[in-house]
Amino acid sequence: MEKIAFLGLGRMGLPMARRLAATGHALTVWNRSPGRAEGLVEAATPGEAVRGAGIVVTMLSDPEAVAEVAGRFTGELAPGALWVDMSSIGPGAAAGLRAQLPDGVGMVDAPVLGSVGPAATGGLTVLAGGEEADLDRAQPVLEALGRVVRCGGPGAGAALKVVVIGGIVASVTVVAEVLEVAEELGLDQELVLETLSAGPLAGALARARTANSDFPVRLAAKDLGLAGGGPVLRAAREVLLADPALAERDLASVVTALRR
Repeated sequence: MEKIAFLGLGRMGLPMARRLAATGHALTVWNRSPGRAEGLVEAATPGEAVRGAGIVVTMLSDPEAVAEVAGRFTGELAPGALWVDMSSIGPGAAAGLRAQLPDGVGMVDAPVLGSVGPAATGGLTVLAGGEEADLDRAQPVLEALGRVVRCGGPGAGAALKVVVIGGIVASVTVVAEVLEVAEELGLDQELVLETLSAGPLAGALARARTANSDFPVRLAAKDLGLAGGGPVLRAAREVLLADPALAERDLASVVTALRR
């Protein structure tokens, strides 16, 4: 088994790192705020973490964080190393980072769908893009974290993530708004929920009502910003940013916020 370095121990990163450690890989971790390793081998710097690692996994919050941390470890990557970025940063940022890699270092973009619970149980959906040889090499590591969907060449995983998450987040804001309209019209809530659950908005309604996810509103807004798109996605992002008090709460909180 190859030695793995895992950088980023946030909401998602820590349970993912634990999953990899449980597979028997030699694992070294690093986090911007030290002290979160909880029994895992922790390095003092990103450069120290990646030295001697065959595979480097990053799980960070946004393109700026990934670029900053990458600047601190790419010089330490040995030829033949493989960087697997599982952050949600979009295809443009992924391409820029790939272009800065030393010769002989591969990269797979592999953002995930799923929240903290699936991250702990290996139930994520991993959207992987890259060269075939790199995807083959990353596959056993990614399979420890969830179901791997090979999306195509470099950047394809990052691209599909912004498309899918854009649809999910925008749909949740739509559900929040139609429930507000139903309330204003005096409709019975259970009737509305039952009718929506029987139609094409069933999935969005389920996500809007879940109490088991931890996808902060600020990250959902970030992902919509990466998606770009037209007026609908921009309007959904404005809804998410309208109440700063929701920033660290799960996306489902938008429903109750709109119906105050």
